[in-house]
Amino acid sequence: MALIRIRGASFGYSRRAVVAGVDLEIRAGRFFGIVGPNGAGKTTLFRGILGLLKPLGGTVERSGATIGYVPQRESLDPLYPLTVQEVVEMGAYRRLSGWRSLTHADREAARTVLARVGLAEKESARFSSLSGGQRQRALIARALLTKPNVLLLDEPTSGVDRAAQARILELLRGLHREGLAILLVSHHLALVRQAVDEVLWVSGGAVRHGDPRELLRPDQLDELFDTHGAPEDD
Repeated sequence: MALIRIRGASFGYSRRAVVAGVDLEIRAGRFFGIVGPNGAGKTTLFRGILGLLKPLGGTVERSGATIGYVPQRESLDPLYPLTVQEVVEMGAYRRLSGWRSLTHADREAARTVLARVGLAEKESARFSSLSGGQRQRALIARALLTKPNVLLLDEPTSGVDRAAQARILELLRGLHREGLAILLVSHHLALVRQAVDEVLWVSGGAVRHGDPRELLRPDQLDELFDTHGAPEDD
């Protein structure tokens, strides 16, 4: 069963479509990479899948989806002394109603996901004291606390060193093996090649599906970028 089903959808702003004719089914255990040239519409597509943009045309069904979202970076004021545990616990608030506070079970669940992302020893540290890679893993833990079956990540390896990138990739592969559906926006094409089942190449107002081993071959990339713009890979 599809967790998210998109049929003939277009997404954009002020009634102007940025991407159109999007057909996509997201099922449990699938790992998608969203890639393409700068300004091609990757973020627009991502926001449409996430539900932040209503389709200008076509349909989007999310009846089976509980979505966890990991932003590129957290905009928390570094002067505000939140601990890592407190940041992760924010993921539980969407399930709360009224003024109900976190339960002991909620706090234990936060500790469990912190251990899952390899940050158990950092629960009492200030979030602002973490390295870039550690912050991203904490944000993944926060998303996991929502108990999602679809995880959307916006450039989770941007601005972190290669060791941190490898750690994040290893974590995402593990979550994928556990059956979580994952959509990853990234300009690191080598990372995408290693991780995903299917590539969504966004360019020229359209979304092209493909096997990463085929679509991200060097000769294929030369053709795509010659047609649609300069590469983003580093």
